[in-house]
Amino acid sequence: MNERIRTILRDNARLPIDVATLKDEDNLYDAGMSSHASVNVMLALEDEFEVEFPARFLNRTAFASIANIQHALSELVSDPELARG
Repeated sequence: MNERIRTILRDNARLPIDVATLKDEDNLYDAGMSSHASVNVMLALEDEFEVEFPARFLNRTAFASIANIQHALSELVSDPELARG
């Protein structure tokens, strides 16, 4: 899952640095991701993992780090009812 997230970030987050240099806990917004880019990341994650982020995940914290994204996706993937929004 981590590598898939990193690939999506590389392709959609518009970061000025190489995603491979980021630790899982590094703040993606501090690394240069804009709120607009985070929406693109969210949409790409939904497509890749066949989930829909419910309203409670639509906040800056959920997408602030690779670890946070992985945690949210793990919840959604393990609970199909939650993943449908």
